[in-house]
Amino acid sequence: MNTGLKITAFTAALAAAFGAAYGVGNAVDPVSTEPAHAAHADHGADTGHEDAAPGHGGGESGHGETQAGGLQISEGGYTLDLGTSRVKAGEETELSFTVRDEDGRPLTSYRTEHGKQLHLILASRDLAVYRHLHPKRAADGTWSVPVDLPAAGDYRVFADFVPAAEGAKPLTLGADLAAVGEYEPKKLPEPSRTATVDGYTVTLDGSLRPGATGTLDLRVAKDGRPVTDLQPYLGAYGHLVALRAGDLAYLHVHPNGEPGDGATEPGPTVSFATTAPSSGSYRLFLDFKHDGKVRTAAFTVAADGTAKTGEKAGEEKGDEGAGHDDGAHRH
Repeated sequence: MNTGLKITAFTAALAAAFGAAYGVGNAVDPVSTEPAHAAHADHGADTGHEDAAPGHGGGESGHGETQAGGLQISEGGYTLDLGTSRVKAGEETELSFTVRDEDGRPLTSYRTEHGKQLHLILASRDLAVYRHLHPKRAADGTWSVPVDLPAAGDYRVFADFVPAAEGAKPLTLGADLAAVGEYEPKKLPEPSRTATVDGYTVTLDGSLRPGATGTLDLRVAKDGRPVTDLQPYLGAYGHLVALRAGDLAYLHVHPNGEPGDGATEPGPTVSFATTAPSSGSYRLFLDFKHDGKVRTAAFTVAADGTAKTGEKAGEEKGDEGAGHDDGAHRH
């Protein structure tokens, strides 16, 4: 699958703003929880999409502007029916949902993308908590996955998939999820170019430009030495998700090149072509696999240099933790 220059951006109006929930948990693959780290560990995150199609890809509006996305519950004749809309913070809960077609019937046929039929991204409004989950589907079309959110507040759930119907476009549908309990909104971590997780240091080079394609290079090192044997994870050496602060507009970006194409090296650098839908602050989450484990490094980036940070999202400059796994990716 050609993953070069593939960008997934999704847009829509967000539901009423809830307070941002802060916290980072550990998923099946634990993540570094040091406050100074903008990290998301074993986040088995894989959200692959082949095309930058409207609703799921970095499309353009009639005015030539890149569309943001992933924030509407219905699109292209499909609707995300979130069966679980409230969970209790700090307790594991089975999150269930169904994707329905325009006739209200559960969708049961999906195209496999990067090893999965559906990728589920879950993030808190303050972008401190991030999960990349891989739920399981029952015969009746109901998807389910266990979640354990570390802090109360408002979260956003993104279902990233491609219907198996011929000619179907990639889609990302979103819905709000509330974690019940007391919480205190945190500030967005300050802009960062370096993230550490589980002894790894990831350095970000390049810029995120609104309305124009730019290149982001992420270099992975461990104990001061470049990592040159990154392992393929769901068909790539790295996966990048970007969420816009304020409304959680969602972009899923694929790396330039892929394992086995004869040109892409297994590290230390993973390169992405990206386009921001607008100026502002974005939280970037890079998933990479090494020594058999998937880890996630997180960064705060200002697009166009106009982003304002530190607006009600956490005193810490890094995340408390990040997790992810084939069933639950956390950050």
